[in-house]
Amino acid sequence: MPKQFARIFPDRTLFQMCLERNAPLCEKRMIVSNEEHYFLALDQMEEIFGNSGDGEASFMLEPVGRNTAPAITLASLTLDSDEIVLVTPSDHIVEDEESYAKAVGRAVELAGEGHIVTFGITPSYAETGFGYIEADGESVRAFHEKPDAETAKRYLEKGDFFWNSGMFCFRVSTLLEEMRKYAPEILESSIEAVERASAREPLRIGREDMLSIPEESIDYAVIEKSGRIRMVEGDFGWSDLGSFDALADHFESDENGNSIGEKLVYLGSSNNFVYGSDRTITLCDVDDLVVVDTDDALLITKKGSTQRVKEIVSALKERGSDLTHVHVTAHRPWGNYTVLEDSERYKIKRIVVKPGKRLSLQKHFHRSEHWIVVSGTALVRVGDEEKIVRANESVYIPMGQLHRLDNPGRIPLVLVEAQVGEYTGEDDIVRIEDDYERA
Repeated sequence: MPKQFARIFPDRTLFQMCLERNAPLCEKRMIVSNEEHYFLALDQMEEIFGNSGDGEASFMLEPVGRNTAPAITLASLTLDSDEIVLVTPSDHIVEDEESYAKAVGRAVELAGEGHIVTFGITPSYAETGFGYIEADGESVRAFHEKPDAETAKRYLEKGDFFWNSGMFCFRVSTLLEEMRKYAPEILESSIEAVERASAREPLRIGREDMLSIPEESIDYAVIEKSGRIRMVEGDFGWSDLGSFDALADHFESDENGNSIGEKLVYLGSSNNFVYGSDRTITLCDVDDLVVVDTDDALLITKKGSTQRVKEIVSALKERGSDLTHVHVTAHRPWGNYTVLEDSERYKIKRIVVKPGKRLSLQKHFHRSEHWIVVSGTALVRVGDEEKIVRANESVYIPMGQLHRLDNPGRIPLVLVEAQVGEYTGEDDIVRIEDDYERA
């Protein structure tokens, strides 16, 4: 679950905030996404825009990520050469949207003059997790990699260094000209990939075509080499929320610097950030900690060390942990499921199927399943037979039997699934037919 789609804040995800923030500034939008997140993005767009025209967007889906240079180039190749494009990650937060709109307006002016514009954020402290832009007004002198603490302090003292936000604005023709000059291999392989992509909406890039494009950031490919770069300074409360330390700045604290929550109790503790589930969490005689408690994992770390979460993920991958690719709640094109209990030889899930949606026609080699409908109405196929299953009714699917679950109603279908077998992993699914073209 990428952070832009996670419910970090109660009202909106970062992805939804990004859509709302930019809707008044742009005539059209294109979302470049991994294909696995397509339906999740659609769901979150519908949640805030409904069926209004504001929610319209085209999609370009990548089967595998190849960094920002291919993503931006592929998207630009689908647009008219005169289009002025604002490129922004969807996992950032902006607190002052009025100042943000003014900065975008100035960037559009510079892009119309043939420049590629980057946004430099006025630094508020010596951050070591960002790259820096050294600038004289709107003229860029140099780009600098993520510094150590002493270098970051020196940048702050000099006053002409800015955080590199990863946002850009340009005319399509300008970007493609600079790509041809500085990254021709990326451009040519991107052109071939777009020509072979499916022409329908969404635009799907083929896996082999995507892998043939060199993996590179737009910064290394063009921005740090081109002589047509300009910078617009941004002082609009920006953060990329790249760590739990950064996230802590956006939550209210008490007089001792501890994050506030109804179920948080502190004794003799100060300067702690706790991001918790519904459980009561207590901290006693500890300082400067970050505690993140979710349904499937618990993180405890010192403040200042939260960037090392990436190392934790690598360690979990080495152990073969499912935590790195499946959350307790998994989103699918047809709805979602939440694992309530996972033990040896059995697993229990809560499944929600959206109205008018259905799961693939499938079978399992290592488990049987029991479905108990909690609310809504299910149309269930087992073998060659179909039957309606209503609330407080159940159905049994034997191991190896073809089956399908369909919600023909107008409200979400909620059911409890009990799996029993030698193996209950998610890869024990053989799809025979699928509405969403999954393998």
